[in-house]
Amino acid sequence: MSLSETLLPVAVLLPLGAATLMLALAHWLPPRLPKIVAIFVALAVCAICLGLAHASLDGPVRHWFGGWTPDAAHRPGVVLGIGFQADPASAALAAFCGLMFSASFVFAWGYFDTEHAHFHVLMLLFLAAMVGFCLTRDLFNLFVWFELMSIAAFALTAYPLGRSALEGAFTFTVTNALASFLMLAGTGLLYARTGTFDFATMGEAVARTGSDPVLTGGFVLVAAALLTKAAILPFHLWLADAHAVAPSPVSVIFSGAMVSLGLFGLAKLVAQVFSGSADVTGLVHGLLHGLGLATALVAGVMAFAQRHLKRLLAFSTISHLGIMLTALSAGTDTATAGLLLYILGHGLTKGALFMVAGTLLSLRQSADEIVLYGQGRGLWAPALAMIGGGLLLGGLPLGLMHGATGLIERSASAPAQAITTLATALTGAAILRAAARIFLRASGVPGPELLAPTEREHEKPDRPVWLMAFPALALVALALVPPGAALPFLGAATARLHDPSAPPLALPEGGSVNLVPLGLTAALFALALLRRRALHRPARAVTRAERAGFRALQALHSGLVGDYVTWMAVGLALFALASAL
Repeated sequence: MSLSETLLPVAVLLPLGAATLMLALAHWLPPRLPKIVAIFVALAVCAICLGLAHASLDGPVRHWFGGWTPDAAHRPGVVLGIGFQADPASAALAAFCGLMFSASFVFAWGYFDTEHAHFHVLMLLFLAAMVGFCLTRDLFNLFVWFELMSIAAFALTAYPLGRSALEGAFTFTVTNALASFLMLAGTGLLYARTGTFDFATMGEAVARTGSDPVLTGGFVLVAAALLTKAAILPFHLWLADAHAVAPSPVSVIFSGAMVSLGLFGLAKLVAQVFSGSADVTGLVHGLLHGLGLATALVAGVMAFAQRHLKRLLAFSTISHLGIMLTALSAGTDTATAGLLLYILGHGLTKGALFMVAGTLLSLRQSADEIVLYGQGRGLWAPALAMIGGGLLLGGLPLGLMHGATGLIERSASAPAQAITTLATALTGAAILRAAARIFLRASGVPGPELLAPTEREHEKPDRPVWLMAFPALALVALALVPPGAALPFLGAATARLHDPSAPPLALPEGGSVNLVPLGLTAALFALALLRRRALHRPARAVTRAERAGFRALQALHSGLVGDYVTWMAVGLALFALASAL
């Protein structure tokens, strides 16, 4: 067994083992030791997975637990064991998770007075689940890591134990627990038809079977579960409630990594298991494309109408996940490469922005942009991170997100490009508007955001500004890395996500610089700055109509878990209708 094959399970066992030891010794450990250990464990996971990503360029790295290789059954096509497999894309995203947890642990230093290492235990369990989710090649094992990820996330959302935190965690728990039931049921249907859980063997069985309503039904249930985790409309309603109340270091992971993994898991299943099913690929190219565009536009509008920074950023995340789903549904190599690059660029940017929101909560005891008007003056480092992040989300022609958008747009139709451009501008302008209000004391009269819900919350004050600002600025700097440097690796990662033995793809470099998203972002930002009180009758009529539209959208995000479950049922009905047609 090679060193890479030996290290493959260590990427998961290391955070699991560290969490177990910390939990057993929590009351005897010095207060700073769990924080230091957590940072180094996350960095070690990042380093191990980077090594696996490099090693997998020569071919997939596999580890079969207990020695139960496919040959152990002595029957062709029968896989009894559970395996991990590191291809370049899976290992790179696992390394990215380690990086995001490292930054979050640094940002969280001193966040809690007496956590007794319990916060770090939960976070390390969360990290282990996410890495396992990336590296597994077994569908039931994917469900297990999905469940562990959810359980850790539920507990971390409720960690402050305040009323709002418990309400957000309850909504999160109910919707994602239902998603778990859907995934388990779908896994059972797929096993009934294919007789295996192994991705590769299952893909061969799906290709042999052809059109089969049971296979399609199994895919629909698994896809609905993963789209719930990824917060895609109409399965998205839980996310803003959870992000608004979770501790800021946890929100960094939720928006920076967790939700994107739901889409990556779906992309992996579509590529490795269902590429031979015409029924499933029809759903992917049709329904999922439409859901992606609707998610991008609706969540972009909702983001522009928010005043609470964490809710604003949560809806921005949902909007950009919709853009990622359009890349997944395109089904081309360049769009898939764009999806992988977009996950990294968006995660880095959104993690930095949630750190800024946490910094303001700590130093100014609010995350409401209207309440914080002018209170951020002098906080130059958070201001720089927030303005940089807003520009990146709004279409700045630099960095990883810009490179990813260029790859995605090569496979997008003109109407799809128009919708994603508008969604990009809405989210970028909303963040820049909030930054101008908070840090520059520059703003027009509040528009629809004046009536948006907000939270009265606080986080531990008097934490060092540099300790909170450093990881945020570091993430923004990484998001500005030129995308051309990643194209050779991205070509190999994209090709081997579909076929582990495929040669690397030659991805297109450069292309024309599209300034339309940034220009539209600037226009919306200028309108927010120049907005004045509606005094004349036509202006008042426009304002009333605008507010009525936003109230209608806000009514759909009621905060009532029964409504959210109903919309999940609507999502399943859409899948059923699309499958029938």
